[in-house]
Formats: sequence, C-alpha cells, structure tokens
Amino acid sequence: MKLNDALKMAMTTIFANKMRSSLTMLGIVIGNASVIAMIGIGEAAQRLASEQFETLGANVLFVVPGSRESRRTTFEVPKTLVLDDANAIASQVPTVEEVAPQINSRLLVTYRNRNNNVSIIGTTPEFLTVRSFDVAQGRFINDSDLKRNNRVAVLGSQIAEEFFPNENPIGKRLRVKNVSFEVIGIMEAKGSFLGTNQDETVYLPLTTMANQIVGKTSNYGLELSFISVSANSSDSIAAARFQIENLLRLRHKINGEDDFRVETQKDILSIVGTVTSGLTMMLGAIAAISLLVGGIGVMNIMLVSVSERTQEIGLRKAVGATENNILSQFLIEAIIISAIGGLIGTVIGVSGLIVIGLVSPLPTAISANTIILAVGVSGGIGLFFGVIPAQQAAKLDPIVALRSA
Repeated sequence: MKLNDALKMAMTTIFANKMRSSLTMLGIVIGNASVIAMIGIGEAAQRLASEQFETLGANVLFVVPGSRESRRTTFEVPKTLVLDDANAIASQVPTVEEVAPQINSRLLVTYRNRNNNVSIIGTTPEFLTVRSFDVAQGRFINDSDLKRNNRVAVLGSQIAEEFFPNENPIGKRLRVKNVSFEVIGIMEAKGSFLGTNQDETVYLPLTTMANQIVGKTSNYGLELSFISVSANSSDSIAAARFQIENLLRLRHKINGEDDFRVETQKDILSIVGTVTSGLTMMLGAIAAISLLVGGIGVMNIMLVSVSERTQEIGLRKAVGATENNILSQFLIEAIIISAIGGLIGTVIGVSGLIVIGLVSPLPTAISANTIILAVGVSGGIGLFFGVIPAQQAAKLDPIVALRSA
C-alpha cells in the first residue's frame, strides 16, 4: 500500500469517528498546551531575573555580612560590616571606582493622616552612581547632609505618589519613626527587583539613619547592612573581589571562615538561574504527565478501534493486505491524531503565553525549537502508544477475524 493511500484511509477513518477522535486528541491538546505554557513561563522568569539584575548597576559587587552558613543557621543578620570597612575599600582597593555603604530597615512613615511601613535606606551620595539610580526632581543626599546629620529624605516615585498625590513633595516634611524629615528629592521610577518594589523606598543620609533612627548596634563601629561597590570595568571585577576579600580578612583578623562574603551580579544571577531552571524543569515535568495520560488515551482508543474494526481487518487481509499494511495504517492514524492534537495544543499554549505577557510583567516568548520539540514529542507519543494496538491489528488471523465479525 502506498503512503498516500494509507494517509487517505487514516483520515477517512478519523473523520468518520469525529467525537471519538476529538476526545482522543483532547489529552494531547491539554498536555501540549501545558508543556509549552509551563516552559514558556519558566523561561520568562529567567529573562525577567536577568533584566532586573542588569538594573542593579554596571560592574557591581555586593559585600554582605556573615557567611552563607551563618545566615542559614540564624535568623539574625550578622553584624560584621562597619562603615570603616567601606571607607577602607574605597581608599585601599585600586580596582574599585565607587563605594556605597547602606543601612536598611523597614519603618513606619507618616504624613498627616497617611502612614505606611516602607523600606528605609540610609546611604551616601555614591549610591546613585554605584546602583545606576537617577533623581527625577530635587536633589539626592550630599556630603554636607552626612557631615551635619541633616534630617532630609529622598522619596521613591511610588512613595511620593502615595503620600503626596496632589501636591509637590519638595519642601514638605514627613515623619520616619516619629522623627521629622524634609523631602529634598524624588527618584526616577526603577521598578521591582525580585519581588521588591524599589520605588517604595525612602532614602536618608547614612549618618542620620545611624545616629537618629536605628542607633548604634555594633561594638566595632557604625554597622552596615551591606556595601555596594562598583569596579573600574567589567574586566576588573574578579580582581576587585579578590582585593576586597583580602583587605577585609586582614581588617577582621580572620584565620578560618570569613565573616562576610563578596558577591557579583553574575553570582547572584547564577543562583537565581539555578532556581528558575529547576522550577522550569519541575513545571515541564508536571505538564509532561498530561502528555503521558494523553498517550495512554490514544492507546486505549486505538485498542477499541481495533476491536470494532475486526471485520474490516479480516477482509483486507483476505484480499491480500500484509501485516505491514495493517500495522502502518493504524500507526499513521495514531500519529495523525497526536500530531493534530499537538498543533492545536501548541496554538493554545502560545496564545496563553501571549495573554500572560500582556497582563503580567513577565517577558514571555517561545522559541521555534520548543514548538517543534513539543509537536514532535506529541507525534512520538502517538507512534509509541500506537504500536501495541497496531501490532494487535496486524497479527489478527483473517479467518478468525471474519468469523468473529
């Protein structure tokens, strides 16, 4: 039998039993759409993380207090970094361009009858350069504010809209932990980073934050939450990391495990990438179960089809059809059902990703290779699960088949 004849016969049989064929395809449609959607969402999460890390600033390193082990075994953030460490890095590490020490907290901010618990960052003028932030209105913290412990504040764009919806915030006064601060600037919108809204932040002079808001919390100096450092260039990041680690080990007189760690954007992105890749694989595996169930459905329906078409098989074999002819016909039917279901599932999955991209911040996209792979897997499932019914049909004895009919 020619391939064209086998295809025509398979299509005729499929359209003759539209309801059964449609229900058989349903499992493949759901499985294929799920696989494409889940893989697409996982890849979008990875792209979103990469884009957000690019907004951290160029050639940035982060010096964080405590080792990974100490942070895993305690709920308290270790108090191992102080302002003198940041000053030493700025003055003694030649591959470093700027250093921005930070004290982070979350405190109640009030203005008239409005109040909210927001992120408070005490920092220095270098923060703008290191973290690639911009001021939209007014000015940022300067050296004079640090020296005089000025009670001035710079607002994130969302905080400005929330507390001053119909008025200019510049020159107004709000309270942070019952301490009055004058608003001197508003930041450009920065967006979210790993679920944290960077526009919902109030920036204070580091010294004011330490002396009037959080108080002294370390016996070795002004304690920092972490230190942001910008290297001279992307080529000097590794050298800057090495030099910072050696400097802090000398300053902290470390002989064993470090009480700090230096991480680059690449390090953090690698960790996030590992997590999102694992999540993508898990989502894909869960969705693949739907394809497996759909394949089992194809096999069940094909087995039913063999039992219903016993007379047809007997007649065809009686007039000269070989086992290979019967085998190929049933295999082609299974592959066509799975492939059509795969194509419909692909359209649904891609459409779902487009909708998700429109209503969420995820930069959804699907590669042609993923679509080809998904449709190919669908056809492969039809071939795999269609083998047993096809073999059963091919091995029927024509005389027995005609008698049983």
